[in-house]
Amino acid sequence: MLGKASRTALLTMAVTAPTLVHANNFNYNAFQVRLGADPGTFGAEFTTFFTQNTHFIVRGDSRFEGDWDLAGGIGFNGPAGQFADVYGQLLVHNIKTKDHDKWNTDFGSEFNIGSRIWFLQNVEGDARIGMLNSGGDTKFIWKIGARFHSTEALSLGAAIFDNGIYGNQVEMSVAFNF
Repeated sequence: MLGKASRTALLTMAVTAPTLVHANNFNYNAFQVRLGADPGTFGAEFTTFFTQNTHFIVRGDSRFEGDWDLAGGIGFNGPAGQFADVYGQLLVHNIKTKDHDKWNTDFGSEFNIGSRIWFLQNVEGDARIGMLNSGGDTKFIWKIGARFHSTEALSLGAAIFDNGIYGNQVEMSVAFNF
């Protein structure tokens, strides 16, 4: 039989263990549509879980001047407490400027890392930093934003960022979570 100390230790572990383990605090299954300003861009992004702590990303942005920035890859995500997640992404880019007259065969790579934090019950903050390697040039990229979740399926966001392609921008977005 178990001694009194063993029973106390097991009871303590059973009570404290659930507070040490958290699932993801955010949903990574979403479709997002966004508008950027200065310069004006339009973009969309699709993310979906691959496993509980990895997700696929496909996104594209354009100024509709014969240009685009298409990217796809894999991301990781995990809890960093009860109200925050840490995430990162490894993406491959195909970037075409209006100076190119056909599909650009030059590819670039992006790595970023960031965090999403619940500030209020329906308001999240998002910040990330990273680097974009394209055309023999490495650019620092960043994003700071907030998102209001009006329902579990719909959220509205605003951010300022530099994705390394179009320079500093202000962004408004709507995301549909599934």
